[in-house]
Amino acid sequence: MGDPLERLGSEASMATETVIKSDLCLEINPPITETVATATAEDWRRALGKVVPAVVVLRTTACRAFDTVSAGASYATGFIVDKRRGIILTNRHVVKPGPVVAEAMFVNREEIPICPVYRDPVHDFGFFSYDPSAVQFLSYEEIPLAPEAASVGLEIRVVGNDSGEKVSILAGTLARLDRDAPHYKKDGYNDFNTFYMQAASGTKGGSSGSPVIDWQGRAVALNAGSKSSSASAFFLPLQRVVRALGFLKKSIDSCTDKPKAVHIPRGTLQMTFLHKGFDEIRRLGLRSETEQVVRHASPPGETGMLVVDSVVPNGPADKHLQPGDVLIRVNGTVLTQFLNLENLIDDGVGQIVELEIERGGQPITVSVSVQDLHSITPDHFLEVGGAVIHPLSYQQARNFRFPCGLAYIADPGYMLFRAGVPRHAIIKKVANEDISCLADLISILSKLSRGARVPLEYMSHTDRHRKKSVLVTIDRHEWYAPPQLYTRNDSSGLWDVKPAIDPAAVPPSVGNNGLPICQNTTLCHHDKEPMHEVDVRGVTDTVATIEASSGGSSQNDFGSEAKKQRVEDDSSDGTVANGSLYESELKSDDAMATDNSVLREYESATALSANASLAERAIEPALVMFEVHVPPSCSLDGVHSQHFFGTGIIIYHSSNMGLAVVDKNTVAISASDVMLSFAAFPVEIPGEVVFLHPVHNYALIAYNPSAMGPASASVIRAAELLPEPALQRGDSVYLVGLSRNLQATSRKSIVTNPCAALNIGSADSPRYRATNMEVIELDTDFGSSFSGALTDEKGRIRAIWGSFSTQVKYSSTSSEDHQFVRGIPIYAISQVLEKIITGGNGPSLLINGVKRPMPLVRILEVELYPTLLSKARSFGLSDEWIQILVKKDPVRRQVLRVKGCLAGSKAENLLEQGDMVLAVNKMPVTCYNDIEAACRTLDSGSHSDENLNLTLLRQGQEMELVVGTDKRDGNGTTRTINWCGCVVQDPNPAVRALGFLPEEGHGVYVTRWCHGSPAHRYGLYALQWIVEVNGKKTPDLNAFADATKVLSDSLTKKNSHFHLLCPPEEKCIE
Repeated sequence: MGDPLERLGSEASMATETVIKSDLCLEINPPITETVATATAEDWRRALGKVVPAVVVLRTTACRAFDTVSAGASYATGFIVDKRRGIILTNRHVVKPGPVVAEAMFVNREEIPICPVYRDPVHDFGFFSYDPSAVQFLSYEEIPLAPEAASVGLEIRVVGNDSGEKVSILAGTLARLDRDAPHYKKDGYNDFNTFYMQAASGTKGGSSGSPVIDWQGRAVALNAGSKSSSASAFFLPLQRVVRALGFLKKSIDSCTDKPKAVHIPRGTLQMTFLHKGFDEIRRLGLRSETEQVVRHASPPGETGMLVVDSVVPNGPADKHLQPGDVLIRVNGTVLTQFLNLENLIDDGVGQIVELEIERGGQPITVSVSVQDLHSITPDHFLEVGGAVIHPLSYQQARNFRFPCGLAYIADPGYMLFRAGVPRHAIIKKVANEDISCLADLISILSKLSRGARVPLEYMSHTDRHRKKSVLVTIDRHEWYAPPQLYTRNDSSGLWDVKPAIDPAAVPPSVGNNGLPICQNTTLCHHDKEPMHEVDVRGVTDTVATIEASSGGSSQNDFGSEAKKQRVEDDSSDGTVANGSLYESELKSDDAMATDNSVLREYESATALSANASLAERAIEPALVMFEVHVPPSCSLDGVHSQHFFGTGIIIYHSSNMGLAVVDKNTVAISASDVMLSFAAFPVEIPGEVVFLHPVHNYALIAYNPSAMGPASASVIRAAELLPEPALQRGDSVYLVGLSRNLQATSRKSIVTNPCAALNIGSADSPRYRATNMEVIELDTDFGSSFSGALTDEKGRIRAIWGSFSTQVKYSSTSSEDHQFVRGIPIYAISQVLEKIITGGNGPSLLINGVKRPMPLVRILEVELYPTLLSKARSFGLSDEWIQILVKKDPVRRQVLRVKGCLAGSKAENLLEQGDMVLAVNKMPVTCYNDIEAACRTLDSGSHSDENLNLTLLRQGQEMELVVGTDKRDGNGTTRTINWCGCVVQDPNPAVRALGFLPEEGHGVYVTRWCHGSPAHRYGLYALQWIVEVNGKKTPDLNAFADATKVLSDSLTKKNSHFHLLCPPEEKCIE
């Protein structure tokens, strides 16, 4: 295990807040001016005058996680080593082993595109190529490589960029030439089988790939890493770089028409050596006569020998060598240096080498085959459900002590994250079939249908001796594109893509009952947008890693995480078959008998809770646990997590449709995958979001009862709702809910406040927050993460005990997400439920094959807050109005005031902050329900008036205003566009509640951005509006889609945008 303070060299992050990760550091300190004994200041001035123009700032973007690298954007340094052929030398961790897009910027701020041509599989160097004719305004010369000039005591200068801002120079003196290769991370890139140089130059973020030059302007080493606890910097020797550069030049010279992939021979025994001193090797059993032979045959000053440190399983040296073996000779020649050993192995690919070793003082001779190092270096990957999977590389096989070539998860994406599979895991089995390589995984995936849930077995390097099993939902065509296979093309520097699975070979989709159904079958259906646009219930192709503007999770009182949402949705164009197809007709007698047996056993088990209250036993058949996942590609409306749990209540259950209600801190958006587990019967089925109330904190989820089987019909039922009479202070209620193991839990509580007004502030990233709501407070509950229902003694629902999300801000830069629970009166839910069952007045939604008109909710888009009448008197409220309001509501004794209007609403230019709302349509109002009742009256009347007559008190003056209302559906955000790695949508109500929309229209709002995307590269982050693209106004999504359709991949796009907190500016995206 390496020193945790040793840090991989220096890529400066390009995120909004430039935060250098703990494992990446390197930046150049301000130059130190000092006179050296061997060279004058004038010598250094001339040398730097030649070197600085040849040093370039590299801006790189890793488009996908691959091997040891995560997706992201960063700055680094490189330098020209061949001007005529256009070759730039830098570090391997800058070139990156996976897909990368990069530009080089010269000292005169001239920028050119570059492409990777080689990255060494082991050592920390690589090459970019560029078109020399593209540099038009700068005169520069290449920097010669002189590895032989490095010596202890040599005065050097490190020339590189300081976090991408400018070229800076740092002085130092080479102190060591035989330092062990630094160990940066146990699960990341590490160099090995080489010496490093060391100097006290203190390099940090941004200077990876900087040349280490002498006073003659020659590069004697390559800057690579540093130690944060001191000023020590680590430099890579250039001998192997010179060899690789020679092969690269020959390859370029041999190309007559188009570029071809360069082949640089590299061999390996899949083992790691360490150079240890003779004193330590003697303790390993080295014989005196052997030491004498080695010292005599070695160069003067040799102080040690090479010792085997580790051997990769199933590699050429496995079973032949073991840690602690001391290397004496290779093919009869005494070898004590890494360089000589690598020369011999690289030149002997495919041959047999004879190794003479000593093991505990016993001489042993073994013959080992030299393997092609490139054959175990992955050059392709599979992308499925946002996950990136490729063969396990030599780097990670060495780190994890696993064989090369196994199916390695570089990024779990959405599909595997949903199942709980971590990054760096190794897939061992899928659908109970062994996985030994990536081809096995692709073969098995081709046999699985969309929506299938299969077991997956994996291993992790952190717990390598145990295998873990999870259930994975095959989500190939839901939120992401079908599986794609990417292969590196070293001729072009790009990655070629092709379908990983023949579409004709994919089995039919799996329905809720696990049986194949028609491809057109859907649980709920909305019309889909064109391919680059995304209906949130449709298909999208985007990068898996999305940056949320805010996030976090909290731990509930039962030790479970409180996170967010996801839905099984099979939306597709065309007709829709009945979701109950094949259900009962195909169930065999044996299956029916099994179901009945399970039912009897389950009923007897649940009957054992003898001390359960009557309310608990009555409500248990209606309790359901929600597990919700949100796909990163559709993380809309500021949703702050990807995984949520919560308890819901079944409020409608028939043979063809079931409806359950749950709070919006569990189901926040419709673009979700929802799984329902029932307390009364052991079954888990998918659900679909069918209604999100635009104001109140609840969502309605539909499920298919036929998917549960006939055995569940007698035990699962809807709860009885009791909206009237309203709860009063002092009333006794039962708080009933589910623990994470689906055990019903209840307690008797007293209502302390039946009409507590909520006041939740805006989050850093605007998301749903409950406004204009009165909630119920109890004297005791089960903690901030326990949700469920409030019932009377007979189990009738009086209120939903729901979770609310808020953000506690400790300072202007520090905040934390919290949650709390309160009661939501059931009357608001029962009104919407009735409209869904009888037929609403809004657009139709396809639920379980039946098209049902959904309700529209008329609202006044104004945020209100209550003020006590005693305070209102000081603001000029007359005694007459105080008496009227007290008579109307002697309990609350309050008046409603305007906190703000939603931008773009009909009330925006009419109402002002601080207005007191005294009456609506001549009827006094004292609570939010009075406003809602007035809005409902407009829909129930025979006339088509959509306005409310408000009586206001503004700055002490009573006035009458006619204010328009708005109708909202329960779909939430139903359309998004993924463009250049940013997710854009119409501004959601939480954004509009801030009171601002661009003057050009309601705008195109950026809600998320992807790591490693052009949006990340050029700083098009969340919380911004795009109002113009290449001079074309984009007031809405339609205009934005039209403006971006005509842009080619290579065209530069100039965007004007607004930030929530900043003035307008322009950005260019390529």
